[in-house]
Amino acid sequence: MTRAFRSTAAAVVLAAVGTALSAQGPQRQLTVDAIYHPERRVNFSGVAAPDVSWLDDATYVTTRSGARGVEWIRVTADSGAATPLFDPAQMEAALASVQGVSRDEAGRMARSTDLTFNTPRTGVLLTIVDDLYYYDITGRRASRLTTAAGAEEEATFSPDGRTVAFVRANNLIVVDIASQRERAISRDGSAEILNGKLDWLYQEEIYGRGRFRAYWWSPDSTSVAFLQLNERPVPEYTVVNHLPYRPELEVTDYPKAGDPNPTVRLGIGRIAGGDPRWVDLDAYARSEFLIVNVDWTPDSKYVVNQVQDREQTWLDLNLADASSGRMRRVLRETTKAWVSENGNPIWLRDGSFLWASERNGFRHLYHYAVDGTLRRQVTNGRWEVRTIYGVDEANGVVYFSTPELRAIDTNIYRGRLDGSGMTRVSQVDGTHRAIFNPGFTRYVDFWSEVMTPTQVRLHRADGSEVRIIEANPVRSHREYALSKPEFVEVKARDGFVMDAILIKPPDFNPARRYPVYQFTYAGPTAAEARNRWGGSQFMFHQLLAQHGVVVWILDNRSASGQGAEAQWPVYGRLGEMELQDLEDGITWLKQQPYIDASRILISGWSYGGFMAAYALTHSTSWAAGIAGAPVTDWRDYDTIYTERYMKTPQNNPDGYRRTAPRFAADRLQGRLLLLHGTIDDNVHMQNTVQFAYELQRAGKPFEMMLYPAQRHSITDARLNTHLRQLMFDFVMRTIGSPAPSP
Repeated sequence: MTRAFRSTAAAVVLAAVGTALSAQGPQRQLTVDAIYHPERRVNFSGVAAPDVSWLDDATYVTTRSGARGVEWIRVTADSGAATPLFDPAQMEAALASVQGVSRDEAGRMARSTDLTFNTPRTGVLLTIVDDLYYYDITGRRASRLTTAAGAEEEATFSPDGRTVAFVRANNLIVVDIASQRERAISRDGSAEILNGKLDWLYQEEIYGRGRFRAYWWSPDSTSVAFLQLNERPVPEYTVVNHLPYRPELEVTDYPKAGDPNPTVRLGIGRIAGGDPRWVDLDAYARSEFLIVNVDWTPDSKYVVNQVQDREQTWLDLNLADASSGRMRRVLRETTKAWVSENGNPIWLRDGSFLWASERNGFRHLYHYAVDGTLRRQVTNGRWEVRTIYGVDEANGVVYFSTPELRAIDTNIYRGRLDGSGMTRVSQVDGTHRAIFNPGFTRYVDFWSEVMTPTQVRLHRADGSEVRIIEANPVRSHREYALSKPEFVEVKARDGFVMDAILIKPPDFNPARRYPVYQFTYAGPTAAEARNRWGGSQFMFHQLLAQHGVVVWILDNRSASGQGAEAQWPVYGRLGEMELQDLEDGITWLKQQPYIDASRILISGWSYGGFMAAYALTHSTSWAAGIAGAPVTDWRDYDTIYTERYMKTPQNNPDGYRRTAPRFAADRLQGRLLLLHGTIDDNVHMQNTVQFAYELQRAGKPFEMMLYPAQRHSITDARLNTHLRQLMFDFVMRTIGSPAPSP
């Protein structure tokens, strides 16, 4: 297969979109309010894609909107026939009969999406106020599981559905559903000792933003493995909410690069009773280590765990005996730079497993025996496996997603476990995400492309379509003059091919010379030049295009999704290689006769904010820039993310100093707008304040806007509208034409 591949189906879809747009009469102009205003915004993305979870091979569970809230439904996949999963009126009545639950609260919960189901969907776990309740769908009965003071967090069912685990006051506790009898797995929880719950650092940088659960049920429901984090060594960081008359202080354990991390232990608690058993981690006692993933073997005999050194230069896959805590190493991963955590083993019936590794520069699948002996490499090539959907062992097939044809697309593939027969399953270009049924005979496909919001379809395992679940027609697109983006490829000075998106004004005239708004993120693995629906960000770019600005989005190599080997050159020097690639893109752009080389602006948020600040202090290619929530000194950011790419400041002092925009403020070129939320607990506002101080000392003019009581994202809709109008006005003032009156 080649990069030039295009499917007939894709051509049909895009032609249909183009016909629908061109068939309209006079079209409206976009405004910031139309995109962002909480009351006046237009729906450009259509309906939200439904959550789908398979009940069995023929049936899935989802929700639909009802008169009083959501309704949970059971859907026959092939036909689409739907029946209620439970009667919300019956749940409401049952909950309202339990002491401590008001009728209004019962009604709200019975029609809420905030429900946790057991595996067969016969029981529901609910949190009302600060206690847990259980509703038996079959028996139509409700019961209160907890009554103790304090919130119950991260509650889940055991696999057999008989027990619920949760965290209260940083202790891991289980409660028997039938008797409502509690038992504490741990008893030493405190503000500094976290059992079964992650701290800010581990959830943000290892287990995933918003995922605080740090315990794992054994498949046989007899045990729970859990992490214990000791925060005592970690320095605290305080953010201030200035809106109340008395400022509110929020204190978080936050280790900045070079600071001590929390210490970590791995425990195993038995539901039947007894003190937890601690896994033997003595082999790592002399080093600062991280536990970056935990799981169980299917037979519940071993706790699978992955351990890394502080700078993440290696990763060990270990098996810990659940009865003794003794541990043995199965394999160790190393690379030319850092090692990424790539998920847990996928266990096969014979005890062997599939393992994802980037050791050759691209994330691929390898088949291992349980003792760590490599049997074979299952996938191979100069492309990466992005998501592993699972194994149909009966047919010897593994399903996964990959950009094998083009880095801008993500398609669904399957291949045989012996390494042969790799086949593309999804047949339409764009970005696909699949949810397979347990038997791998059907999958639900969530698909979008650059001009098409997410659509949902049911497919057979070979990719053939069964039916449309959600066509998601978005009529508002027809009312506005939208410009179809162009995908282009740009060669860096060493020949590396970078993907880019070019959005020209709808009334583009090749004889004119246009200003350019460059949007970037630039961080490792975080591509922006993708063939997928971009939501309000995409519409903001369309707004700029309608006002005569060319929008340019280029993925530098480390952000491109073209394998780990494309990321490794930034090791120890964040910003330097990225800037070189972005400048090569500007060189290509300036060669286009319709580009005004004197009017190019760069804009980004978070890592993109760092990149904008770095570009304006280390290059003359841009006339202006917008730096939102920027890291301006990597010493200010957290240990795990920063040290993965930069090592510790103790081991790379020169690299930290050289890559900090803060210390290059006297070299600022062009107009700069700094933006930040005042209670950002991720990239602290301290970064912007330190940078502003150095700019002032150097006599450099700049503009700055702070957003009170906002975190890393500006989530207050009115403040976000203000932010976007400010950005739009800045673009038009610095590189464009005068902005119209709001």
